[in-house]
Amino acid sequence: MIKIEFPKEQPRLRQKESINEIFDSIRKKWLVLTPEEWVRQNIILYLLLQRSFPSSLISVEKEIRLAGLKKRYDIVVFNRQALPWMIIECKEMNTSLSEKTMEQILRYHISIPSKYLVITNGSHCFGFEKKEDRFREIDIFPEFEG
Repeated sequence: MIKIEFPKEQPRLRQKESINEIFDSIRKKWLVLTPEEWVRQNIILYLLLQRSFPSSLISVEKEIRLAGLKKRYDIVVFNRQALPWMIIECKEMNTSLSEKTMEQILRYHISIPSKYLVITNGSHCFGFEKKEDRFREIDIFPEFEG
């Protein structure tokens, strides 16, 4: 398991017309604050502030096609050659990270081959590195490889 130290800086929050919202610094827009969105935005801040990942290489919630179905990934980090480098799947904090979660991110990996896969619920974080057509668990969050 990877230990994540979230930054002291918290995502921007507001209440608009009795709806709690959170600001997405990648997409530059306010979103409804759901438990999963809270995890996603905190991971984004972690990538930007703690790990110094370039914001221009982070993609959030884009649609992909998977066996004819439309799906949306949470976060994909690209390398400087614009190739997928890491896929991050976020779940809300009270959701356990299970085999089902791993199967979901592996399906995304079919359409978006990447070196790293990360699943997190904000409390727990598991990472995997692809080497020689196999994934092995890692215990340290990868440094960005430009």
